[in-house]
Amino acid sequence: MKVVTGQRPRMHRVLFDLPATMIIGGIILFASFVLAFFPSLFAPYDPNAFDYGALLHAPTLAHPFGTDNYGRDMLSRVIHAYTIDMQIAVFATIVPVIVGTLIGAVVGYAGGLTEAFFGRVVDAIITFPFLVLVIAIVSVLGPGLINMYIAVGIIDWVFYGRLTAAEIKVQKRLDYADAGRVMGYRPSRVVFRHLLPNAMTPALVYWMTDMALAILLGSSLGYLGLGAQPPAAEWGVLIADGKNFMTTAWWISIFPGLAIVITGLGFSLFGDGLAEFLRTRR
Repeated sequence: MKVVTGQRPRMHRVLFDLPATMIIGGIILFASFVLAFFPSLFAPYDPNAFDYGALLHAPTLAHPFGTDNYGRDMLSRVIHAYTIDMQIAVFATIVPVIVGTLIGAVVGYAGGLTEAFFGRVVDAIITFPFLVLVIAIVSVLGPGLINMYIAVGIIDWVFYGRLTAAEIKVQKRLDYADAGRVMGYRPSRVVFRHLLPNAMTPALVYWMTDMALAILLGSSLGYLGLGAQPPAAEWGVLIADGKNFMTTAWWISIFPGLAIVITGLGFSLFGDGLAEFLRTRR
């Protein structure tokens, strides 16, 4: 009984100690992932159903976000776009965060020529604007989400690698790392079982921001015709659909744009709150 009554207040204190930004961001992200996994539960219409009797209708009770030039319900299309855009946020960043942190851990621990070579690779990649490189690679590979993931994976891992390498260099100077080496642990065990778990905080915090940037990137490529392809419901594609109707049917582009802003804000707030929470727990 003492163990149970002693644990619950501590759990409650942790919950109450969570930063407000982390709570607000978590609520936004939770709602976003629910819409992404179960869009049909919330969308009132088929997102690709044409209704030629309701072309370019302004927002009404029947169509709260209005309709597009094919009579498709914009609320349904914005909701279904959560599936693709949240997929972009996760799939475009998961490979870079894994590859980058692993390479960064090895580079930060090894140092020397390995670190020097890694630094030249990083310099060569970050010399060019990120968006320009992604567009160039996707243009060569062809439009589509898979090619976008490949392009982002080729470039984005260096940022995680640089963050992790810098943190590993700090961690390997601490006493617990010296103790592991004195006890005869292999370098791989010291790096991956002891140093890396304590060096993941910067990469995890950056990952939250990077997912917001991935959504912006996916929407930008969708707008340019290099990302998701019509008639898929994706926020960038929806904004592109409405670019010729901004003066007569502003809702076609405005509501997908608001979805991008709100979701990106959720990732940013959660990342800021996570950084603050982890900093206070150190």
